[in-house]
Amino acid sequence: MTAKVGPAIAEETPVRGPGALSVYIRDYLARLRGGELGSAPAIVGLVVITAFFSIVHQGFLSAYNLEALVIQAAPIIVMAMGLVFVLLLGEIDLSAGTTGGLCSAIMAVLLLRHGQSWWVGVLAGLAVGLVIGYVMGWLRARAGIPSFVITLATFLAFQGLTLILVGGQGSVILPTGSPLISLENSFVPLWLGWTLLGIFVAGYAAIKLIDARGRRQSGLPATPVAVIVAKVVGVALLGSAFTYEMGLNRNLITNAFFSNKAQGEPWAVVLLVLLFVIWHFTLSRTRYGRHVYAVGGNEEAARRAGVVVSRIRISVFVICSGMAAVSGVVAASLLQSVQSNAGAGNTLLLAVGAAVIGGTSLFGGRGRMIDAVLGGLVVAVIINGMSDLIQGANSSGYEWVVTGAVLLLAAGFDAVVRRGRST
Repeated sequence: MTAKVGPAIAEETPVRGPGALSVYIRDYLARLRGGELGSAPAIVGLVVITAFFSIVHQGFLSAYNLEALVIQAAPIIVMAMGLVFVLLLGEIDLSAGTTGGLCSAIMAVLLLRHGQSWWVGVLAGLAVGLVIGYVMGWLRARAGIPSFVITLATFLAFQGLTLILVGGQGSVILPTGSPLISLENSFVPLWLGWTLLGIFVAGYAAIKLIDARGRRQSGLPATPVAVIVAKVVGVALLGSAFTYEMGLNRNLITNAFFSNKAQGEPWAVVLLVLLFVIWHFTLSRTRYGRHVYAVGGNEEAARRAGVVVSRIRISVFVICSGMAAVSGVVAASLLQSVQSNAGAGNTLLLAVGAAVIGGTSLFGGRGRMIDAVLGGLVVAVIINGMSDLIQGANSSGYEWVVTGAVLLLAAGFDAVVRRGRST
């Protein structure tokens, strides 16, 4: 049996019956028993580990720590969003981390050594990322070279190019006051944060209600209004709690001589939400998204249905490398510099782990953009919580052990579910 085409997500599949809540719940539980878990494991895991660290570390959910958690997670989540596209086709991009590092190095060199504007540097870095993705996609789709081999080679090559660009000083410091630094180190005005939250919740509610109405008018099963209301209220409450917490002053030094306040969400949060909306819409509501799921689920069937498989395969690598470039810019903003080893560390491993932990299958055909967000938060919570829980020289070691164990558990669970569906 071939893999299912499309996002096999239990909580999003409508009920067989117009607005029958009991039938919807019964079908939902049946799908859970059948292995259609969707993002449920990631959500449960996120709640459990957050509750655990909140108990053992009283300041874990403080505004100051939440800010640190979000800005640390941002580069990982951005890269994981791009990797979701590649993983949906059962491919892999081992060079996403060094691609981001190379693109950020190009950006920094243009700014510091050639006096270019920040936006010129950003556009140049993004353009290089897109070209890299096209070349790798072409080699995979046209030349037939396995993606593992292509991206392993480019991983090494891009790491070397970054070392050459940055030079012997080891890093390129971004100019003080640059808008690039503001991305991760300045904050959205309070009024704008609440306004954006209201727009997001209203848009989410409108889309859900319009979808349900359209399906009913077409005689198709639709999600009950009560379920839609519960989801909208849940999103509104979580968003309001986060926005309120971020509205508190997080500056640890506030006195008569230093009165600057740290209030509001980091601008990186706005970027994450914007990217999520764009790519979620692309995957779930466009013909291109349907073609991606079709190729990932059954390549031969997609080809016979008229899908240009090679074009889809090239495009996912372009998107992945483009998002890697964005991730490199975000990471440079966080560090306020570009290091000679940018992207060569654990960034890629954490991003792949985030996508898989969130629910994206390593075998292709199953996954959503929310997987990158949820998985990225799980990884960030583990790293942040372990650093507070375990102090000393070996704290990082325990962080990687726990993160690796969670990733192995998620991948093993994915394999078991896939095997169960094929029998």
